Amino acid sequence: MNTAPLTLTQSLSLDLIDQTGAVTPIDAELHYDPRDPYAVTTVFITGTTTVRWTFGRQLLSDGLYEPSGDGDVHVWPCLDAEGRAVVIIELCSPDGEALVQARTTDLSSFVDRMARAVKPGEESTHVDVEATIAAIFAAEAA
Repeated sequence: MNTAPLTLTQSLSLDLIDQTGAVTPIDAELHYDPRDPYAVTTVFITGTTTVRWTFGRQLLSDGLYEPSGDGDVHVWPCLDAEGRAVVIIELCSPDGEALVQARTTDLSSFVDRMARAVKPGEESTHVDVEATIAAIFAAEAA
């Protein structure tokens, strides 16, 4: 197993798009921990509340170039009203749905950093299988 580098974090501004098309800017952070090499976490910061969504890093990478995702998270490239390249992220849960847009350059930069930290296709070399199994058994015993 490889020694994992530190967690990557990137702050960015997103636009929350409501059902009428109105846009509300929100702050967010992207987090990538090479010890969980298949996942990326987005933390949405709204005043005193934070909302966390974790989904596959490949979903984010693919969504820069083509529609990606089945289930609760969908990601696709688009142009905003001014013709700028953006990425749309649709999040669905039993509590509701959210549609956010990010500048493609912001997400592309983060995806590039993830790929440098853990090369695509080499994620499994960063997973500590024994620790993962031990954590599963510990959770079941509790």
